[in-house]
Amino acid sequence: MVHLRIVAPPHSAEKALELLLGTGSACNVVHLEGAAHKPEGDVILVDVAREDASVIVDDLRELDIPHEGSIAIEYIDTQVSDAAERAEKHARGLPSDAVVWEEVETRTSENTELSVNFLAFMVLAMLIAAVGIFLDQPILIIGAMVVGPEYGPLAGFCVAVVERRGRLARRSLMALVVGFPLGIAITVGVTLLFRALDVVPSEFEPGSHPLTSFLSDPDFLSFFVAFVAGVAGVLSLTSAKSGALIGVLISVTTIPAAANVGVAAAFGDWSETGGAALQLTVNLLAIVLAGIGTLYLQRRLYVVRRRKHLSDPAREEAGLPLGRSRRSPVVIQGRRPS
Repeated sequence: MVHLRIVAPPHSAEKALELLLGTGSACNVVHLEGAAHKPEGDVILVDVAREDASVIVDDLRELDIPHEGSIAIEYIDTQVSDAAERAEKHARGLPSDAVVWEEVETRTSENTELSVNFLAFMVLAMLIAAVGIFLDQPILIIGAMVVGPEYGPLAGFCVAVVERRGRLARRSLMALVVGFPLGIAITVGVTLLFRALDVVPSEFEPGSHPLTSFLSDPDFLSFFVAFVAGVAGVLSLTSAKSGALIGVLISVTTIPAAANVGVAAAFGDWSETGGAALQLTVNLLAIVLAGIGTLYLQRRLYVVRRRKHLSDPAREEAGLPLGRSRRSPVVIQGRRPS
C-alpha cells in the first residue's frame, strides 16, 4: 500500500474527497478541514493500492492539486487492515509488479545531478579500478563497479527518453559527458605519477593482465551481459528493490573500462586504449537500449491501465470527464472526448 498526504484548497479538496471515496482501490480516507497552512487548505490522508497509485495521482493532477497544494507519497511497510486487503484486491495486478511513476521520476531526478559528490565518486571508483588493473585483481574491479555512480544518470536518461523530458535528458547526459572524461583524465595523471614514483608493479604491462583482460576485449557476450544488466537495473529501479541493483552494478564494466582507458593511455598503449574505449561504448549502449526498451514496455502497460481507469464512475463524481483526461489526449476505446 501507498500512503498519500494531500493538501488542497477547500474547493479542490471536496472534489478529491469525492474521487477517493468512490475509488475501490483507496481506503482509510481522512479529511481534516482547514488543517493546512502555507498554503491554506484542507488535508486529506488516504491509503491506496500500489497498483493504482499513479493513476489516482494523475486524477489528482487533473484537479490541479499540485499547483494549488501538494501530494506527498509514502510507502507503508506493514498494515493490518481488512479494508486495505479489499483495496488491494480491487486493483488489478500484483503490488510487486506495479510501478509508481512519480517515485521513479523523483529517484532518477535526484541521481542525475552533476554534483561534487557525483564527480568524486566517479574519480574514486576509477582510481580503485586502476589499482585493480595494476595488480590484476578482479576483487578491486568489483569494488570499483559498486562505488561507481554512473548508473543514476544512465537510468535518468532512459526515463527522459521514454517520457520525453528534455531537461532530464540534458542533465543526465551532462553528468556522463563530464564525469567519464574527468575520471579518465585524473586516472591518466595518477598513473603517470605512480610510474614516476615507481609504485606500479615492475611486471605490469597494459596489454598483459589476464584476470582483467576482458576490460579491453569486448565481444557479443559483453553486450549481452550489459543488456541483461540494464533490464535488471530498470526492474530494480521501478520496483524499488534496491538489493538487485547491487548485482547490476557488479555486472557492467563501465567504470573499469574507463579506468583502463586512462591506464593504457598513460602507458602509451593505444591498442589497449582503443579496446577499453570500445568496451566502455558497448556497455553504455547496451544499458541504454535495455533501459529504454524495458521502460517503454512498462509505460505502455501503465497507459493501458490508465485508459481503463478513465471510465471509473468515481471520476464523474469528482467532476472529471469520463473516458478522457484533461491533461492528455488519452481516450479509452469506444469513447471520444466531449
